[in-house]
Amino acid sequence: MKHLLPKAAFEMLQKSPDALFIDVRSEMEFLFVGHPKGALHVGWNDGPDWDVNPHFVGEVRKLIGSASNRPVVLICRSGKRSQEAGEALLQAGIKHIYNVAHGFEGDLDESHHRGTVNGWRFDGLPWEQC
Repeated sequence: MKHLLPKAAFEMLQKSPDALFIDVRSEMEFLFVGHPKGALHVGWNDGPDWDVNPHFVGEVRKLIGSASNRPVVLICRSGKRSQEAGEALLQAGIKHIYNVAHGFEGDLDESHHRGTVNGWRFDGLPWEQC
């Protein structure tokens, strides 16, 4: 798995229109916090129990389709869940996995807030809210 900073991930997605961009956060985060434009949602884990989605790999395989060399770019809030999800995809034999380091909201600052240090939104990359 390769790790890309948000701006590098955005650039890669622009240059590789066949890449699959997946937001692995919970449905509520995806809908109400916002998400990168063009990202599809396949939750890695979700409430109320925050169990790992047992269908995650299968859902991603379905999106990849027959294009086995299709790059898969994963993003979450901070880059941790997307890394776990990427490791599961690698273990399942999916090879071209990229993790967006710092994620959508970025790392915590000294006041324990996100969005002020780094991340997709911090870098001013395109995003939307449902």
